[in-house]
Amino acid sequence: MVRRAAVAGLFYSGSARALRPEVEDLLPRPEEKVEAIGVVVPHAGYLYSGGVAGAVYARVSAPDGCVIIGPNHTGLGAGAAIMTSGSWETPLGEVTIDSDLAQAILSRSRVLEEDDRAHRKEHSIEVQLPLLQVQFPEVAFVPICLLSHEYGVCRDVGQAVAEAIQISGKRTLLIASTDLSHYISQEMAERKDRMAIEAMVDLDPERLHATVLRERISMCGFHPTTAMLIAAKKFGARRAELIRYATSGDVTKNYGSVVGYAGLIIPGPS
Repeated sequence: MVRRAAVAGLFYSGSARALRPEVEDLLPRPEEKVEAIGVVVPHAGYLYSGGVAGAVYARVSAPDGCVIIGPNHTGLGAGAAIMTSGSWETPLGEVTIDSDLAQAILSRSRVLEEDDRAHRKEHSIEVQLPLLQVQFPEVAFVPICLLSHEYGVCRDVGQAVAEAIQISGKRTLLIASTDLSHYISQEMAERKDRMAIEAMVDLDPERLHATVLRERISMCGFHPTTAMLIAAKKFGARRAELIRYATSGDVTKNYGSVVGYAGLIIPGPS
């Protein structure tokens, strides 16, 4: 099946003619690229968070494929949902699902379910695709959407992803899609987001999960990020690098109510 674009024209431009230059403007040209194990990127409209995501993707060398783990904002479908076949459509064309890798992940998980309902209207994975299409035109991917916040679910998914990638032998980029604090003051967002960012930089999935719950940080994708960190550590990752932090206030100039965005790269072990 082809999963049709749900937020084209809303979160990003709805035509290929407008979208390609929009994405190209978000991708700087760094002097050096990193062979990354994983990244953390935001998923708001490109006007607000596209520059943060673009700064991350521009620094990463081309992978063979990627696994994108995002949160379920809609409440539809399974608590842990994967699609193992078909493609996703954007105005730039279709991005193919890596069926072999997706099936391998599904077979190693006790919680993942084959379910396209969770993905139909969900934007957290979709908004990554135009950036990937421009930066890595041949890349295939696996979409995983998490509604469940339980640490055990995160651990199961992270371990299944890591095991399947290790067996495949493919150089696969792990992508966690998340925004940080929502609709609080700039000062409070920076304070709370710093705690979450420090846990991500230290590659501490348990601390990230516990901190978000304890401090009531409205980080919508903390559970996909937890799962991604668990997977990344299986590949010997030791630390992440914060590439950029921003808030919606940088655009709106309304610092009384902002959403936070962070972009991080997890380099491979040296």
